[in-house]
Amino acid sequence: MTTGTPDFRDSGLRFPDTFIFGAATAAYQIEGAVHEAGRGPSIWDTFSHSPGNVLGGDTGDVADDHFHRLEEDLDLIASLGLDAYRFSIAWPRIQPSGRGPANEAGLEFYGRLVDGLVARGIKPIATLYHWDLPQALEDEGGWRNRRTAYAFADYARIVGRALGDRVHTWTTLNEPWCSAYLGYGSGEHAPGRQSALEAFTAVHHLNLAHGLGVLALREVVPASARMSITLNLHVVRGEAEAARRLDAMGNRAFTWPLLKGVYPADLLADTRTVTDWSFVCPGDLEIVNQPLDVLGVNYYSTSLVRESAASEAQPAGDGASAWPGTGDIEWLEQAGPRTEMGWNVDPSGLVELLESLRDEFPGLALMVTENGAAYTDVVSDNGSSVHDYDRIDFLRRHFTAAHRALESGVNLIGFFVWSLMDNFEWAYGYSKRFGIVRVDYETLERTPKDSALWYKDLIAGRRIP
Repeated sequence: MTTGTPDFRDSGLRFPDTFIFGAATAAYQIEGAVHEAGRGPSIWDTFSHSPGNVLGGDTGDVADDHFHRLEEDLDLIASLGLDAYRFSIAWPRIQPSGRGPANEAGLEFYGRLVDGLVARGIKPIATLYHWDLPQALEDEGGWRNRRTAYAFADYARIVGRALGDRVHTWTTLNEPWCSAYLGYGSGEHAPGRQSALEAFTAVHHLNLAHGLGVLALREVVPASARMSITLNLHVVRGEAEAARRLDAMGNRAFTWPLLKGVYPADLLADTRTVTDWSFVCPGDLEIVNQPLDVLGVNYYSTSLVRESAASEAQPAGDGASAWPGTGDIEWLEQAGPRTEMGWNVDPSGLVELLESLRDEFPGLALMVTENGAAYTDVVSDNGSSVHDYDRIDFLRRHFTAAHRALESGVNLIGFFVWSLMDNFEWAYGYSKRFGIVRVDYETLERTPKDSALWYKDLIAGRRIP
């Protein structure tokens, strides 16, 4: 592996001409127009309108009003020189109740988005599910209900048939860890349920939805279309047994069924007091284990853990936890700088993660589908410029990490900054700004930050400025 500065602040590193530089967003976080053009309610509409769930009582009702500002935002994307744009499609905008025929107005909106990207020479990277499950499906059990996976396949088929000839890469799910463990385990995210058993059930049904979704897409899209899923894999360091348990639950619960067609034996043993995994039916793992063209990797920070000396294990039954049954594991403070989210800044973790995936799944193409940071912007007096040195420094260090992974033989084909613009940051509402473009939430005016201009320079030269 080629070495560089120990703090990952290298400059002049050149990326291959084929490397894909992009930025990412998600539908509920930017679109707004939640009651327009036939869109039905999602679990995040319900969750955000329930008092106490979102900081400041914020909702995605308006968000960045991307639905009405599509052409402006397409021009913005093009002005930054992005090779690709990763966006998500709102399931309730396509099927308001999660089932039945397509809502043509919804398909028309995403058709304009994809056509606008293609016309500007930008690769469309479409995510089918970024957490906004139609509320009607949650009323039937949501991801606790096996039928939701089959409904997802029907939805994927509809969207694939409509847009498949123009989408560069299809991503089935974004961060199923969050959907399962935050949505059904801790209750921090929609639909706000708190059950260990439901969380593990959701893990499997999301994995099943991915496999069924890939099969459905392949029925209707060109053979050249790329199939993907995006996972937020955890870099867990510290005491070996604690790290193993969290790796099994947070990482291998997804990578092994998706890429090996099996659930890890240690995961099944670790969770036996909660579930016997009888919701895994014969033939499911063959469905889940579909060939992938690229694995999306979202990376932000690392974790440091140890097993508690005093046993404080969470009861085997239900309980509010994003890591069910791990009450005897302590998350330790880590040295170094932190973002506004309180997350530690450690670009070495990105190298570690990418190299571990290279070693475990040789030849698999990888793409960093999210990396970025929330910081406090410094806006000029007239609002014409936004200074965000900390964000530039964060991105410089992580692009350096990506380059080092490339030099060590990782098949890394792209990197997407999170996020294109400030947006609704889930349970944090509008209190955290991740965008390289600032959004004034009163006027909705977009202003590229210094980080956007820095990134534009990086893309233009294919090298870190």
